[in-house]
Amino acid sequence: MRLLSGRQTARNYHSYVITEVGLGIAGGRFAVGTILPNDAEMMDAYGVSRTVLREALKTLEAKGLVEARAKVGTRVLPRSRWNLYDRQVLAWILEAGPDAAFLASFVELRETIELQTAALAAERRSAEQLRMLVYWLHQRNATSRMAEPFALAEFEFHRTLCEATQNPFLRAASGLVEFGVVQATAPRIAAGVEDLAAQKAPHYQAMADGVGSGDGALVAKSMAMVLAIDRAWILNRSQD
Repeated sequence: MRLLSGRQTARNYHSYVITEVGLGIAGGRFAVGTILPNDAEMMDAYGVSRTVLREALKTLEAKGLVEARAKVGTRVLPRSRWNLYDRQVLAWILEAGPDAAFLASFVELRETIELQTAALAAERRSAEQLRMLVYWLHQRNATSRMAEPFALAEFEFHRTLCEATQNPFLRAASGLVEFGVVQATAPRIAAGVEDLAAQKAPHYQAMADGVGSGDGALVAKSMAMVLAIDRAWILNRSQD
């Protein structure tokens, strides 16, 4: 969300190294298959201790971006090994600029996950989850001319649907949900759209109504409309 307003998160030395190397890998500065510079070079480049560097590289290894081997060094792994469900990895890809093929694959996955989420949420939601859904719907409308608050409200609406499924795997997909909201919002901002909520407002209202009444078919149909609109924005931008 912060990328939409150009603001970076606060950082410590550990997160700084993780972010810098992660962005370097996502953006191709550290090419797939190559060995990262040795510890001394990286410690000097980032101004950190060996302990901080080693911990950062362990974090990147856990995310699937690199692999450390004795007497060889730390090798950059292909994207097929990256944890693409990790919010931080997705943020690096977003900042580096995902290519058209990646976005097309992402849209396919997003539609599969969110359509299933919509139908289940209508069946399983709690009263509190419905209350939060209505709250974020109102926030989405109220912040429609403010990029980051609007995107946050839209994300929380989708995240609440994931929570309402009572399915731990769908609940864990919040990183993908956030990536989808940002990818759909950014081209609207670039195109000068002033009211970010208007185009999809009837469909979001219908989703909230359907969740409230337990009408899974209505929620799924409305979600399909939202995703079709977002698909056009996301993929048209990728073809520019």
